Amino acid sequence: MSPARPGLDPELRSLLAPMPLVTELTAELLAQLREMPSPPVESLLAGHALTRRDVAAPGPDGARIPLSVLTPAAADRTTPAPCVYWMHGGGMIMGDRFAQIDIPLEWLDRFGAVVVSVDYRLAPEATGTTAVDDCYHGLLWVAEHAGELGIDPDRIVIAGASAGGGLTAALALLARDRGTPAVAAQILICPMLDHRNTTVSSHQYAGEPGVWTRETNAFAWQSVLGDLAGGDVPAYVSPALADDLSALPSGYIDAGSAEVFRDEAVGHASRIWAAGGQAELHIWAGGCHGFDALFPDARLSALARRTRTDWLGRVLAPAPDPAP
Repeated sequence: MSPARPGLDPELRSLLAPMPLVTELTAELLAQLREMPSPPVESLLAGHALTRRDVAAPGPDGARIPLSVLTPAAADRTTPAPCVYWMHGGGMIMGDRFAQIDIPLEWLDRFGAVVVSVDYRLAPEATGTTAVDDCYHGLLWVAEHAGELGIDPDRIVIAGASAGGGLTAALALLARDRGTPAVAAQILICPMLDHRNTTVSSHQYAGEPGVWTRETNAFAWQSVLGDLAGGDVPAYVSPALADDLSALPSGYIDAGSAEVFRDEAVGHASRIWAAGGQAELHIWAGGCHGFDALFPDARLSALARRTRTDWLGRVLAPAPDPAP
């Protein structure tokens, strides 16, 4: 018998019904998923007034880290713009820098933000800290080239979904510990934070097909960790292991109530608060993993996206102090 668990939002349940969901991943299935064609980049960017520039940042080991810089076409070149540095989802085992790109493109449209998306290397070919190191060096390049990109270096926001949400948390830790670059805020969308896979929600969403199950999560983490085990796993790989969550940039964290990562998201926000930091947490009732990326027009998705965007608007343009 399946454990008691929050059910799906009725609209999302209907939308998920025709999807070919699985309970677990294998190396063979991963290879098949990677071979599936992605939508043309042009179709993903259509409808947004922007210019695209592809560059390669120097990586930590001589690698070149692909970045796409998406700049509002009507950008005011005299006023530095905010920047959203985007890390895609896919369990750190699949996807590319254009995955879920519609999410930060909303912020390009709404706030005139420059969006920079990074192609970090994937597991199992690249393991350990490779992905977060790639993300960090891409972020360094953005900060170092802020002037030519028309970016305000004091308004760089890091953001990502699923695996990208976990990488966002790890990148916030890494930038804090190394003292650079400055990060104004972090947005963690249904974040993948804990390789231990032992929360109540991880057990609730196991044994049955789903968007992302405990079993698929275990496969992804095994791919990422490689030979790392136990005490050898660093917090920059599995951010839930971090002892100190103080002095982090203000954060927005959300997830669905009906998904594996629900309790990881709640735990991360709670630990930020315990360390004296600021985080806004939303758990969307009936939301499955990645619901607002999969079905952006669903009512719950629209609410989640609007709430997240409103928060970012407050971060980028805080209200002035009241007059004395």
